[in-house]
Amino acid sequence: MNVLLFIGGLGWTEFLIIALFIIIFFGAKKIPEIARGMGKGIREFKDATKEIKNEINEGASEDKKA
Repeated sequence: MNVLLFIGGLGWTEFLIIALFIIIFFGAKKIPEIARGMGKGIREFKDATKEIKNEINEGASEDKKA
């Protein structure tokens, strides 16, 4: 599935305009910092969801044993 379609039907021209706006607004030097921060946030979110899934699975297995 095309990532741009997933975002909400954005075409390549809209994506290009948004990218140019981000470069102008934040500057080219800030973009790597922003991307790193977003990556860390996504990683923390994934870790938290894995932890919750593990707790649910452990609780379900304890219920089966009892």
